[in-house]
Amino acid sequence: MAVDLGKFVSEVKREISFEDLAGKTIAVDAYNTIYQFLSIIRQPDGTPLMDTEGRVTSHLSGLFYRTTNLIEYRITPVFVFDGIPPILKQKTLEARASRRVAATKEWEDAKSKGMLEEARAHAVASTKINKEIVASAKQLLDLMGVAYIQAPSEGEAQAARMVRDGIVYASASQDYDSFLFGADVVIRNFTLTGKRRIPRRNVTIDVKLERILLKDLLESLGVDRRQLIWLGMLMGTDFDSGIEGVGPKTALKIARASKTLGEVVGYVKDKYNAEFDTDPLEVERLFEDPEADGIGISEFNKLIKEKRSDKGGIIEFMCNEHGFSRERIEKYADKLAAVESGRGQKGIERWL
Repeated sequence: MAVDLGKFVSEVKREISFEDLAGKTIAVDAYNTIYQFLSIIRQPDGTPLMDTEGRVTSHLSGLFYRTTNLIEYRITPVFVFDGIPPILKQKTLEARASRRVAATKEWEDAKSKGMLEEARAHAVASTKINKEIVASAKQLLDLMGVAYIQAPSEGEAQAARMVRDGIVYASASQDYDSFLFGADVVIRNFTLTGKRRIPRRNVTIDVKLERILLKDLLESLGVDRRQLIWLGMLMGTDFDSGIEGVGPKTALKIARASKTLGEVVGYVKDKYNAEFDTDPLEVERLFEDPEADGIGISEFNKLIKEKRSDKGGIIEFMCNEHGFSRERIEKYADKLAAVESGRGQKGIERWL
């Protein structure tokens, strides 16, 4: 499970507009974003959008329309894809796979009984990203002229490094692990803004674009980044299960009072007669110094500048191959071309 810092960020998150991000380059957590589209873009009974060949296309719809809208705001998104997951994440991945299997069965049961609301909720929980989905997403981004980067390991870690190195302005992700990896600026709801209906509650909420600064979060909690990592470890991350009985307030109290990881481990042992289920030093090291590639600014700018959209390729891929409406796809492809034309007139460097 990703660490849940929601209780802590509520005091420091700030609502912003897309206009505030104009001219900025944003590293987008690709898997996180694709998962959102696969979860949200579904039919009433939870079935994802599919083409005539039975291939899932929900993510293609979200990527194409949402990303085009971002580009119209003169925002430059760069998608960062996960690489090989750390060994420490294996237990989390196995647990997620088990939950998906159970959710798929519950989804089928609910559909057979005509319980559409229940079916949709279980369908969302069964969401899975496979190699075909990733490959088709990358193909579409290429045709759209949108850059993407393949991370050696965790995409969030790669995006965080790009922010710290000044390559991009911010990391866009729903997961709070971005802060533990050291992202100085995190944008939430980057591709989720708008009206969203809460399953089973018949309630609609208005999702706003948010910006959170790591320095504001650390200052509000009275901790440094290492202590924030300990706080996350105590609550549970993708790489450890946390300590049973330790909630957000207690985790903060322990982290704030500790000067070393050894003190955290000792306190947990004495107070709760408990130990971390994975080597805490390895988890700390994974967040402090994750596997991520350094990218030079000139290399990165070259990657962005060389990208151009291909209207004919987009139509072939989205309409002829996957059955999307030609009229709407052409309209959005023309928007991409118009933005590119504007960049050419004013100098592309302005938007980097």
